[in-house]
Amino acid sequence: MEISKPHLLLKRAVNVKVIVTPRWKEEVQQQLQGQMNQLDSQVQQVEVQGQRAETEIQKQSVNPSDPGVVQQINNIRVQVNQKKSELLEKKNQILQQLQQVQLLELDQEVNQGQIEGFFRVEAGDNLIRKMQVEVLLRDGIVEEIRGEV
Repeated sequence: MEISKPHLLLKRAVNVKVIVTPRWKEEVQQQLQGQMNQLDSQVQQVEVQGQRAETEIQKQSVNPSDPGVVQQINNIRVQVNQKKSELLEKKNQILQQLQQVQLLELDQEVNQGQIEGFFRVEAGDNLIRKMQVEVLLRDGIVEEIRGEV
């Protein structure tokens, strides 16, 4: 009967890279386009909500030209414009990502992010090398595992 060596199970971040393929590019572009459409909808919602709030204030006020009423409406407009600016900034960032994806060359490797994984370490192991692991995907399929598993 073999006695196992003392060991630990540790958690590490595993870098995930993908190989750029036509399918990957199309999927990423569709995701980004979907995010842009969602932001467009949010901008429209903000505008509609702002209009409703303005209309409600005008309905409730006796004198629409009262300085307090005018101030409330101006405050709403400022809030609407700030929120629209935030959303449009996010849309610009997505447009930039979309352009970057379009410029990527096929078979190029790009970082996709990180996932966490567990690994076993025991006396004599090189911890630094065991921490440096990455997975390479092609269209969602693991093509290569790099580093000490």
